Amino acid sequence: MSVGILVSGNIVLDLVVRPVEQVTWGITQWVESIEQHLGGNGGNTAAAISSLGGHARLLGRIGRDAHGEACRARLQSAEVDLAYLETGERPTATSIALVQSGGARTFLHLPGASLDVFANGIQFASPLLDGCGHYHLANLFALPHLRPLAAETLRDAQAAGLTTSLDTAWDSRGEWMKSLEPCLPHLDVLFVNEDEAHMLTGLRDPADHAAAFGVPLFVMKLGAGGCYVATREGAAQIVGFAVEAVDTTGAGDCFAGAFLAALARGMHPFEAGQVANAVGALTVQHLGSTTGLRSWDDTVAWMATR
Repeated sequence: MSVGILVSGNIVLDLVVRPVEQVTWGITQWVESIEQHLGGNGGNTAAAISSLGGHARLLGRIGRDAHGEACRARLQSAEVDLAYLETGERPTATSIALVQSGGARTFLHLPGASLDVFANGIQFASPLLDGCGHYHLANLFALPHLRPLAAETLRDAQAAGLTTSLDTAWDSRGEWMKSLEPCLPHLDVLFVNEDEAHMLTGLRDPADHAAAFGVPLFVMKLGAGGCYVATREGAAQIVGFAVEAVDTTGAGDCFAGAFLAALARGMHPFEAGQVANAVGALTVQHLGSTTGLRSWDDTVAWMATR
């Protein structure tokens, strides 16, 4: 895999509120912080790749508004390639993230510009492909136009000479395997978390999931438990790093971005799992999806201290 990674996904402005242990109607509840951060599966993943020294070219859409400009500025600061970032008439996708003191969160989401992007799919041709060797679909379920075209898109990416990956995320429609199954023959890497995997297959054991999906490289995110990585040659559970979680928003996206960035450097998937675990651990110690991202050298140095 070359360093260049095409990432398609939603780009979201997150308004993060903490702490919120529960919501009670009809009262005023004081909180410690309300902050604005970059969010969205595509934005977070691309920011992680670029922060770690990889080249991420982001495909997505924002609105012509202050939220969109805030997202653009954060992506530019991470040195994400925005040459193909679209601007539309709908407002930038926005989420209000309510975060408990232990880091768990729930979202109120306005899809906005995400409703319009990729209406004509993705055409994998130069100059879009220049310098890129991999295509990552950052959320199978978040983009209404790309969702029914996902298998075709992944097939076309492979036909253009790219390796491919997909991060499932949560399916609010409840279609799950109906949408994912056509994609599996066109995937080199599949990312899921425990809850998503169970909804997709009904299984619990990571090895059973790896067998059920049958992709060349299967990566299950286990939260504080680290990750489970299965290749054609073998499998291993990679232990996570013990940290105090402040906000788990975006940690899975940053994990996936870090994993891909490590693969792009030629690392073995098990080693990539260690790096991804570290990036996930760094991410959850800060409010906001990408606030805790560090450079490659700083991330490796942090790992050496654990």
